[in-house]
Amino acid sequence: MAQIYSENTSNSEQLKPKDKTVRFLLDYSKSYFVMSLKKAKIEAFLN
Repeated sequence: MAQIYSENTSNSEQLKPKDKTVRFLLDYSKSYFVMSLKKAKIEAFLN
């Protein structure tokens, strides 16, 4: 397992995400909201 993560990947095309994936992650992070209170954190999705 350690070899997989330490392997040198010189091919940058292999690591390039699709535009669809990037858009999904940005939309997800925009809708995610965390409110900190004194003793708790409230996590919500703003949809």
